[in-house]
Amino acid sequence: MKIVIAVIKPFKLEEVREALAAIGVAGMTVCEAKGFGRQKGQTEIYRGAEYAVNMLPKVRLEIAVDDEMAPQVVETIRNAANTGQIGDGKIFVLPLEGATRIRTGEVDENAL
Repeated sequence: MKIVIAVIKPFKLEEVREALAAIGVAGMTVCEAKGFGRQKGQTEIYRGAEYAVNMLPKVRLEIAVDDEMAPQVVETIRNAANTGQIGDGKIFVLPLEGATRIRTGEVDENAL
């Protein structure tokens, strides 16, 4: 099993969710996040005063999948979240030691 963690632009969330549902992803966890990468934030003007925004709003997705589905999930997220602009985000794939469905006690792939 793998856990796919994606950090994307917030306005791309619904598009990514729909694309993942289309390939059979049954669920995901979504958290609001803030961060920066190569773009190092941005400068904004508020009431005539210029100020730096060092942490940009992002959305963090966590999706647990079996090993065979992980590459397809990564490619689906990459295609749906891509704007071609700096700050599109990152995707990380990590090994997942185990999973348990609380309601039924099912474990590993059956819990996904």
